[in-house]
Amino acid sequence: MEHITLLLAIVIVTALVFDFTNGFHDTANAMATTISTGALKPKTAVAMSAVLNLVGAFLSVEVAKTISGGIINENGLRTEVIFAALVGAILWNLLTWLVGLPSSSSHALFGGLIGAAVMSAGWSSVDGGTVVTKVLLPAVAAPVVAGLAALLATKLTYRIGGKIRDGAQEKATAKGYRAGQIASAGLVSLAHGTNDAQKTMGIITLALVTGGVLSPGSNPPVWVIVSAGLAIALGTYLGGWRIIRTMGSGLTELRPPQGFAAQTSAATVILASSHLGFSLSTTQSCSGAVMGAGLGRRGGVVRWSTATRMFVAWGLTLPAAGLVGAGAEFLTKQGTWGVVLVAVLLVAGSGAIWVLSRRKPVGQDDVAPGGQNGTPGDAEPAGVVTTAIAAVSPPPTAAQAQQDLKTTIPAPAGPVADPARPATV
Repeated sequence: MEHITLLLAIVIVTALVFDFTNGFHDTANAMATTISTGALKPKTAVAMSAVLNLVGAFLSVEVAKTISGGIINENGLRTEVIFAALVGAILWNLLTWLVGLPSSSSHALFGGLIGAAVMSAGWSSVDGGTVVTKVLLPAVAAPVVAGLAALLATKLTYRIGGKIRDGAQEKATAKGYRAGQIASAGLVSLAHGTNDAQKTMGIITLALVTGGVLSPGSNPPVWVIVSAGLAIALGTYLGGWRIIRTMGSGLTELRPPQGFAAQTSAATVILASSHLGFSLSTTQSCSGAVMGAGLGRRGGVVRWSTATRMFVAWGLTLPAAGLVGAGAEFLTKQGTWGVVLVAVLLVAGSGAIWVLSRRKPVGQDDVAPGGQNGTPGDAEPAGVVTTAIAAVSPPPTAAQAQQDLKTTIPAPAGPVADPARPATV
């Protein structure tokens, strides 16, 4: 580490700041449904997620190698390019956190990196084939695959649950779903650490290669793995309550069986992609799974206005972060004063977003069941897609049907005469 220059140290610190924002931005992926269904208290959920994110960071380096030696050509790449890329990614993460949209931290990083590299060395510096096969195609496939898996799992869960008639068995089953939801949330957290912490490892490794500290194709050093794991764990523990609120109740209302199905489906997709070296967006996987679980329950309603805003944010992430990264790289090319100006703009922009967030703060009390600001927005009527899927969904369980019967019998409006008392003359 004796060869690390001041500029390289600034880039490493900035990368860890991005890792921190990635943590609190993506906490919702693992814990939003667990909190919204009451399976875990908010602080307990984010603490558990933070620990498992740290553990997951040590499980693999395949995604880190995809970033450090796959998307961008390392030869002739300047360290300032990495700095500019991180500026674009951090500002986009903070902006989407401010409005409570679960956008992809991964694509923000890739967009900033691509934009800065193109501004520095032209389009030839970007490996288009890797971008398509390991970034764009997984981005399209992940929410679809996770959503379909969660939809089918939810239908199967309710079909099996519909055969249970005994009240005691239903209570035991509900407890089992809650326990399963906690376990599956832990699996998502582990997968998030395995996939997302590696992205920062890859960026720092790439910066070390451009600075001449490491040779091209090197694996992340141990200190890089440890620092990236700690940064994402700390960000996770602080909790991105705004996005947790959107994911937990803004997209659809979830019950424990749905939460279990959504998280298990998302974790399976994320872990499989990490094993293959695909730099998958955990946000898109988990969001797709939540919507699939919402559609899988009879009577479930997906709030398509929220989903549409989320889809728009997904589409804008790569180009928006890319434009900011390209602009930042244009300034850094001007010399030392340009690098200083970019750093000042990053601090000023981050501070402005934080000040705006304080006007209407969102905390753990706002995301717990029955919180102060429970579900954002008014409930929407079922749309065409929801109605069509609900028509072929399994019937409600015996307990739900019995409850519906009870609620349809109106209480007497006034006092009723006692039939046992004889009439007086």
